[in-house]
Amino acid sequence: MMLYFLFVIPPFLLGLYAQWKVKSAFSQMSEVPSRMSGYQAARLMLDNGGLHSVDIEQIDGRLSDHYDPRAKVLRLSSDVYNGRNMAAVGVACHEAGHAFQDAHQYAPLMIRNMAVPAANFGSGAGMWMLFGGLMLHMPALAWVGVILFAAVVFFQVINLPVEFNASSRAREELVAQGIIAGNEEQYVAKVLNAAALTYVAATLQSIMTLAYYVFILTGNRR
Repeated sequence: MMLYFLFVIPPFLLGLYAQWKVKSAFSQMSEVPSRMSGYQAARLMLDNGGLHSVDIEQIDGRLSDHYDPRAKVLRLSSDVYNGRNMAAVGVACHEAGHAFQDAHQYAPLMIRNMAVPAANFGSGAGMWMLFGGLMLHMPALAWVGVILFAAVVFFQVINLPVEFNASSRAREELVAQGIIAGNEEQYVAKVLNAAALTYVAATLQSIMTLAYYVFILTGNRR
């Protein structure tokens, strides 16, 4: 059990810190006013990029914002959709960045989207097989679980360049299109950089979890 904590607790704590950092940065930058709302900024960014067909919907939840590549819809939480502040503008345009990736068939996004079913299956069935194999002393079954869970790790790894690129696109377009001034980019960056830490923490957590079970299985075999 102590070995498990050594593998998993550090990235878990990093994840908690990252979540706190995002909420703190969002709250702070919500106090910095912007010239337009999150919806208006995202709409302008999409229209200027020729993505007039991408709709924007308001949804419930806090920081539940996302781009749906199947429906070609940007879904923004109420705080982001209506907020006239740097936090709302940054998050909204980050999600618009994903729409740009989709429109230009950004390779990591295409790979990530294809990996979603395998990652969902691996996080569920894979873990059941892994635990079942360990408890029933069936290493072959446990190894199948490990291989399936590796799909989750792959998804997390390929998700990093997708999220970083969306943030980079947002920061460039916000300034280039005059949505914010050049000296205001630092405010948007604070929110997006904090969000990036959550993706890093999630990736590290999945990698260390996989490493732990590989270590256990190889140790048992010896």
